[in-house]
Amino acid sequence: MSTGLQPPKKHDAFEDDDKDIFENSQMLINIGPQHPATHGTLRIACRLNGEVVEDSKCELGYLHRAMEKLGEVKTYHKFIPYTDRLNYCSALQNNVAYVTAVEKLMGIEIPPRNTYIRTMVCEMARIIDHIICVGINAFDLGAMTYFLYGFHQREEAYTLIESLCGSRLTTSYTRVGGLSGDLPEGFLPRMKKWLDGLQTQLDEMDKLLTNNRIWVDRTKGVGVFTSDQAIAYSMTGPCLRASNVNIDLRRDRPYLAYRDLEFDVPVAKGGDVYDRYLVRVQEMYESIRILRQIVEKMPKGPIWADDKRVRIPEKERVHNSMESLIHHFKFFMEGFDVPEGEAYVPMEGPNGEVGFYLISRGGSKAYRLRIRAPSFFMFQPVPEMVLGENIADVIAVIGSVNIIAGELDR
Repeated sequence: MSTGLQPPKKHDAFEDDDKDIFENSQMLINIGPQHPATHGTLRIACRLNGEVVEDSKCELGYLHRAMEKLGEVKTYHKFIPYTDRLNYCSALQNNVAYVTAVEKLMGIEIPPRNTYIRTMVCEMARIIDHIICVGINAFDLGAMTYFLYGFHQREEAYTLIESLCGSRLTTSYTRVGGLSGDLPEGFLPRMKKWLDGLQTQLDEMDKLLTNNRIWVDRTKGVGVFTSDQAIAYSMTGPCLRASNVNIDLRRDRPYLAYRDLEFDVPVAKGGDVYDRYLVRVQEMYESIRILRQIVEKMPKGPIWADDKRVRIPEKERVHNSMESLIHHFKFFMEGFDVPEGEAYVPMEGPNGEVGFYLISRGGSKAYRLRIRAPSFFMFQPVPEMVLGENIADVIAVIGSVNIIAGELDR
């Protein structure tokens, strides 16, 4: 964190403002790009009068990795691991959204068991993401116990995911037309046991924080954003619903197995840090409800679509058949052909609408790839949210919108 001791120069974040920075005891303070409370490489330059934020500007781009261009030079299959590195707190959700866009281009329909497993991992990703969002937000404001309780359950979820695909954080679990593997033996009973423990722990965490006077005082009425403002900034997900806009793609444009499942969509009216917290907590309860239904309804059958274009040969056949070995080699070295066309697939990610827009001109690589990253739309309204708030409240606001730098910059 650094403060400006000289009047702002032309390259400063406030270069268009000729007003003397020292007028009315003003001071420029940088939060980020290297700051523990930003939880990523992003910068907010705040103009303070005492401790009150009179103006601020956001700056991004510190973690830009040309992700969309990589999607145009890698084959469709080889780009799957890159989706893990967008919102790395919910890699499974990104995996599902990307391969579904490719499948839409190719006209592939996945079998029911695959559909249910993908729905399951999306809800697990939602819980994991919300745990880290509300846990870190609470930790930044001094509630360390809540953070530790949540991370214990998050690690339990990662242990389940590890048994599913061999990885914990960056999963690369999905395949175009299938999955890297079926559910391991005993997975569903272990899932049920985790859900029981998680629900009990959430009840305890709710008692710790929701009516805690310090927490309420630090979050109620802070970073207020009205429904009109939220819509104007194209906000989606929990932040939009916390501003009393009742939109959820799982319900309004059902995909995967959501049309077969019962769940409610939590909505709040205040649009402040406290309401964004409440919506995420209630969404975790709803995700538990969805996962319990999936455990009971999980169908049997194959996990791969019956499509030779994308089906990866079984290892046993690769080891014992020359034709399968050649197929395997060509699949991973050259990829598979996707017909000409374009497709956009939006899904209700933990932070909002996650979308992949693909244009194909044939061949094994996308002609154009664009990613709709929720964090990009969450970062833009931060200056309006913190206007007139104290500098300490800026940290509360940043934590409540849950910006993930890997997804923000791409």
